[in-house]
Amino acid sequence: MSRWVSPFIFLYGIYLVLYGHLSPGGGFPGGVVLASSFILALLAEGRKAALNKLPYYIAKRLDASGAFFFLLIAILGLAVSGVFFINFIQQIRPGMEMRLVNAGTVVLSNFAIGIKICASVFLIILFLSALRIEKDKEIKTIEEE
Repeated sequence: MSRWVSPFIFLYGIYLVLYGHLSPGGGFPGGVVLASSFILALLAEGRKAALNKLPYYIAKRLDASGAFFFLLIAILGLAVSGVFFINFIQQIRPGMEMRLVNAGTVVLSNFAIGIKICASVFLIILFLSALRIEKDKEIKTIEEE
């Protein structure tokens, strides 16, 4: 069942990230929902299945890339307009109201935070599951003695 549900959870997370400036959602909740699709695979199918869907080295790079992209957007605002983290795209080219592309850098910021949070939450749960396995091994050896 988790194999059927996981893609829908992932799509809903993408929706939350992309349309967070128009409806409830955004980078953080969308990133958590995206991570939950991988966490569901971890809980239902095991660590190998989850790492097949999102390998550790890719998750590390996504985590760092999301933070770097978010900071880059802020610095570009400073470079273009002289104000740190200003919505410089909206100032240069105002969009139509209630459209995906009308928010300028907000969508880009949501995307960067969504990637960062997805990778971070997945890595946290992955490490906690690894620690739990090691703790279980320690408890078994103590019980055997």
